[in-house]
Amino acid sequence: MQDNATEVTAAGIARLAGVGRAAVSNWRRRHPDFPKPVGGTETSPSFALTDVENWLREQGKLAEVPLRERVWQQLAGHPAGPGVALLHAGCALLLVHDRPTDWLELAAVSDEHLARRLPASLDDVLNRRFGPRDERAVRLPDTGLPPSVPLLRGAAELAAELGARQTYEFLLGRHLDANPRQYTLTPPGPAQLMAALAGPARTVLDPACGTGALLRAVRDLAPEPDQRLYGQDSAPDLAALTALRLALGTPAADGATVRTAAGDTLRADAFPDVRADAVLAHPPFNERNWGHDELAYDARWEYGFPARTESELAWIQHALARLRDGGTAVLLMPPAAASRRSGRRIRADLLRRGALRAVIALPAGSVPPNNIPLHLWVLRRPGAGAPPAPELLLVETTGGRPAGSGDGRDRLPWEQVQQAVLDAWRPFDRDGTLEELPGVARSVPVIELLDDEVDLAPARRLPPPAAGGGAEELAAVRTRLGDTLRLTADRAPDTPPAAQSPARWPQTTVGELARAGALVLRTATAVPAGPGPATGGSAGVPVLTDHDVLAGTAPSGSPQSGDEEPVLVEAGDVVVPMAGGGAVVRVVDEATAGAALGRGLTLLRPDRTALDPWFLAGFLRGTANNRQASSFASTATRLDVRRLQLPRLPLADQRRYGERFRALAGFEDALRQAARLGEQLVQGLHDGLTDGTLGPE
Repeated sequence: MQDNATEVTAAGIARLAGVGRAAVSNWRRRHPDFPKPVGGTETSPSFALTDVENWLREQGKLAEVPLRERVWQQLAGHPAGPGVALLHAGCALLLVHDRPTDWLELAAVSDEHLARRLPASLDDVLNRRFGPRDERAVRLPDTGLPPSVPLLRGAAELAAELGARQTYEFLLGRHLDANPRQYTLTPPGPAQLMAALAGPARTVLDPACGTGALLRAVRDLAPEPDQRLYGQDSAPDLAALTALRLALGTPAADGATVRTAAGDTLRADAFPDVRADAVLAHPPFNERNWGHDELAYDARWEYGFPARTESELAWIQHALARLRDGGTAVLLMPPAAASRRSGRRIRADLLRRGALRAVIALPAGSVPPNNIPLHLWVLRRPGAGAPPAPELLLVETTGGRPAGSGDGRDRLPWEQVQQAVLDAWRPFDRDGTLEELPGVARSVPVIELLDDEVDLAPARRLPPPAAGGGAEELAAVRTRLGDTLRLTADRAPDTPPAAQSPARWPQTTVGELARAGALVLRTATAVPAGPGPATGGSAGVPVLTDHDVLAGTAPSGSPQSGDEEPVLVEAGDVVVPMAGGGAVVRVVDEATAGAALGRGLTLLRPDRTALDPWFLAGFLRGTANNRQASSFASTATRLDVRRLQLPRLPLADQRRYGERFRALAGFEDALRQAARLGEQLVQGLHDGLTDGTLGPE
């Protein structure tokens, strides 16, 4: 049974039908019987999901709505809002997870009886998991609207396919992806690194839990019997969603405790008596209104009263106050917190007493905000009578590799960043010192840091490695550059003879070819039902990004938690960036095959018996072709791939053109490699001459 109150936007209709937004606009204009808007605004109307599904089926544009898509649309279009619907769905999934027999008995009755009996059953399972109603963050919201029974039935049906936890992660991930500006997210990679730095812990606290990524990472890394997970967030909905997320990943039988609370942690700490083995946090940055005036005499300020501009140092001291002696805290911090003059006295006291153990600089883009390289601070609460640690570990991972040194990416892949950090931290944590890794890690005597500035920024204390890898490496780069330049010259294409008259071929479009079955068209934002690119689990699968396609580099992206099943590229696929005017089109080779298609890219998989991939890619890249298929906004150009044209030619003629386009692609790759090697050589020589490691002779 469908929920008649569920509404869907034009973007949702496009996702259901596996088409672009432009197609939905065309349907509205060209079909008088297209469903009329029932809500929204004039510029962004919404439609009744049931009416839309019926119309799509009547038009032959939809055989059956995929289950996960139907459940998502019911959640997104819930009259009380997606946040409330996500809470309802999470509670029902917890009932399915903890007491499947009870759910089966409830599901067997009519919708009317289910709606009446469900609140008592949900409240019972929530009491068992999170304590009495007046003590827990997870409550069924009193919106005046009953839970959407079709949504809950659909969620339970999806859980039978995917599992209750995976279903909730899918719905939560979709919700976060649809509202990116409302939440500060900690990506899975950095969350896993923070959990690894903290180590195994039985009692864990996140005082700024957000969506629960850090607590979930701790639980996934080292689940312990009777583990206790505590979280607090100023947003009540996030505190509730985090509790459900953790509970769904924790079997009720293993004795784990999950407690979350809503409220301002610094002003109204919900867990003042907790002494945790580990505290992990991604606190808010640069807050002026953190409680400076009313908290002046708070007992947590053991290392000094933070200035109004130093909210991050208030969070640091809160974390230390909630640790047991010897417990570890790992917090994400803005780089300014390591060097601002207003915080130097607190930083100095943290060093003198041995509470601060490491400052780790992450690459820009690892964690939002993506434009700055954030730091990780690793702290340990000093035990009574324990001597202060004499050294501080500094780790620098932000320095990009020299251009041309590898695949040309701007920064190391996250797996290498994580391994570099742990390779430095683990021996330092064990021995209290570390043999210097030039340009990467160094254990610095605390006495060296206690100057007037107490500047703890790793980049200012770590000398860079030898310029360009040293004189020998620069000589090798010069040799490689010479070889590449000769190869580039050899690959320079001959100019074909001019045609006696411009060719006038019959034309077709990508959209027409897709409808005829000559190629399959997919994007990363939806995986419609039916034949097409294979999909699979995203764990460990690199993501081909639009930057990789434009720069001609290897896949550099990482999968995001909660994303849909990825579209995996195969050799011979043609990948087109949707932004930027179609300046580059890429044919996937064997080295890239198996990567996941990233956002902002369209994949075309030609039927090899009808279309040659290189012929397809070459004609799609034509300037005039891209101009007629592009739309222009004030700040960006967007390509409608379905409107791109190519000539109707026999396969033999396609292959002749394809060989020419393949040769041009090889020449272009050689040019890119020569440019990267040239930049590396020039920068390395500049650095060597200016730091004295190379002479001018």
